[in-house]
Amino acid sequence: MERVTVSFEHCYGIKKMDAEFDFSKKAAQLIYAPNGAMKSSFATTFLDHSSSSDSRDRIYPDRPTKRAIFDHEGNELSADSIFVVQPYNAEYQSGRVSTLLVNKELKEEYDAILKNIREKEEALISKVKKDAGVRSGIEEIISTVISKKPDNLLRSLERVRAEVNEEEFDSSLDGIKLGSLFNDKVESFLADPDIKAALEDYTATYDSLLEKSRFFRKGVFNHYQAGEIAKQLKNHGFFQADHKVYLNSNGEETKVETEKELEELISQELETILSSNALKSQFEKIDKKLSNRELREFREFLLQNQMLIPRFKNVEVFKEDLLKSYLMLHKDEFNELMEEFAVGKKRLDEITKEASDQATQWQEVINIFNRRFSVPFKVSIENKQDVILKRATPNIGFTFEDGSHETVVVDRSKLVDVLSNGERRALYILNIIFEVEARKSDSVETLFIIDDIADSFDYKNKYAIVEYLCDILAEPHFRQIILTHNYDFYRTVWKRLDLSGANFHISKTAEKIELSKETMYSDPFEKWKKAANNSAKQDALLAMVPFVRNLAEYCGFEEEYKKLTSLLHRKSDSDTIKISELLAIYSKVLNGKEFETELPSDSLVVPLILKTANEVAGAPETALDLEKKVVLSIAIRLIAEKKMIELINDADYVAGLSSNQTAKLLKRFKEKIGHDASFQPLTALMDRVNLMTPENIHLNSFMYEPLLDMSIEHLSKLHSELKVACEPA
Repeated sequence: MERVTVSFEHCYGIKKMDAEFDFSKKAAQLIYAPNGAMKSSFATTFLDHSSSSDSRDRIYPDRPTKRAIFDHEGNELSADSIFVVQPYNAEYQSGRVSTLLVNKELKEEYDAILKNIREKEEALISKVKKDAGVRSGIEEIISTVISKKPDNLLRSLERVRAEVNEEEFDSSLDGIKLGSLFNDKVESFLADPDIKAALEDYTATYDSLLEKSRFFRKGVFNHYQAGEIAKQLKNHGFFQADHKVYLNSNGEETKVETEKELEELISQELETILSSNALKSQFEKIDKKLSNRELREFREFLLQNQMLIPRFKNVEVFKEDLLKSYLMLHKDEFNELMEEFAVGKKRLDEITKEASDQATQWQEVINIFNRRFSVPFKVSIENKQDVILKRATPNIGFTFEDGSHETVVVDRSKLVDVLSNGERRALYILNIIFEVEARKSDSVETLFIIDDIADSFDYKNKYAIVEYLCDILAEPHFRQIILTHNYDFYRTVWKRLDLSGANFHISKTAEKIELSKETMYSDPFEKWKKAANNSAKQDALLAMVPFVRNLAEYCGFEEEYKKLTSLLHRKSDSDTIKISELLAIYSKVLNGKEFETELPSDSLVVPLILKTANEVAGAPETALDLEKKVVLSIAIRLIAEKKMIELINDADYVAGLSSNQTAKLLKRFKEKIGHDASFQPLTALMDRVNLMTPENIHLNSFMYEPLLDMSIEHLSKLHSELKVACEPA
């Protein structure tokens, strides 16, 4: 990915943009774009591409959209090769976290064991599913019924292994499908307290009748066991060999000589029990509750299988018996699975412990975050083994500390409620780091579009982000386009990542957006000092006025400070200061630094400021240079103050102003003529001057962002309107 070319039209407010990003020398490209210029639109267009979604113009949806993103060979960048880092997305979670695995040998062995187990499991489950009449989810049903946990299938099967192999198959359950018998309506019906009581009564009556039966005995020999004996005798030709059976009936023996006699005796005895008036009465209590249409099939089942009604007294045991009956039907498949699980389980436990003990890549992500970001919480991953071995999504745990060394474990929702905006964004960055590290692990060639990632961060965490961007820069498969509206962050990234020559400003016109090469140094004052000797760069010489004025104030050059103030505010001597005086002040304050200029030494400075401002405002191209904006702002203030002083017409008041002159002039101006409606447009202009120019002229603390964020078009427009309003026609 040596170069990436983009061509956008009508994409979220970008009317037209054609640009090439050359990564052959620098793996990152840095763009400074004031708010509203193009950042979010640019990032959103790339986000669309990464998700294979169409781009559009939200305000003018009918305008035809063009989105082309190609590499140096003319191939369209794949969706997967683009990752957009938004300023903040509270819901974002990396989809690649589970690819940050423990060492591959362990993972491969673990997967191989699981594969063998799953093959056996699928062979059994496919048959049990059919017997149970359940299309899907039988694994969860088995696990929940047997072990009360929804994801514990193999352990559940292991628990009933002896029962499946040693108990006899209950033929009374043959053909009963759990999926058809139990549903939400039936479960709700059986949970009804009245039904539970009725089932208790029915079971008690049924047990009592069994005790009085001629042949059956509760818990010893019931109709099911009798039927099983009859079946076995028939299958083994017992009666055909002229053998006989004697049944004990209250101390008397009943001789049975044929299969038919035995079957009839069992059937008659069961019928005697079920036809008992007492049992019928109990069944009617249950039957009355079964009038609901949704329970019609269940009622039909009970009518046909009344001897099973007592089993509904304990639904969970009944379900377990059903499930075990299905497993008994497929003992071969069941035992093959259990053998495979028994062999693999021990090694799986060993691998899991080993994996848990190892330092994994995702753990390094946690370490990176905890080490670099200053937040009142520490991060850990709770389900470490599942993340490593099962590709599960990590459950991130948080430990909060308020500075008193007392730690509290909190969940994410509560944590977010107490964090500041910057701290929440740090939490978002954690997920971004997961994504980046996963792509690094998989060697995924990636173009990162990083949109104002440091917004709302304090300085310490901003530098942590810069440090991480530097880490990304070192990866051979990664490229970055970093966008920001924060000039301080822009300048920091520019320096720390050594991106000179790969850093741009946005130049925006009514028709298109272009990238313009950086024209300032990372330290603008260094540029101005070098440019001030160039007669073609007189704007740099003039832009130094507020900067040197600040230095004069700090260094105790009182007279020089006052003289330079007269070039930023209208004072009695403003129109008399010459170029020679300005250069002498510069030399004195700047420790003997001399500037040469072709300007006549006796020429006046204020007219030069006004002339240079006219040239800047009238230039056809958009000016990006900081010095041009500074000069334009100075001229705007000088024009505005001159007009207000004329209209106030109070020389003593003006002469007494020593600080905040523009604001105080505006206040007196409003007091004097504010009631006159004809002056309202001029008053509005003066308000704009007072709002837009102070931070631009006073470069205290060397912070340039207010002026850089302001479009030259806004300043030029204000300058033009002010000239019309303040200067004679």
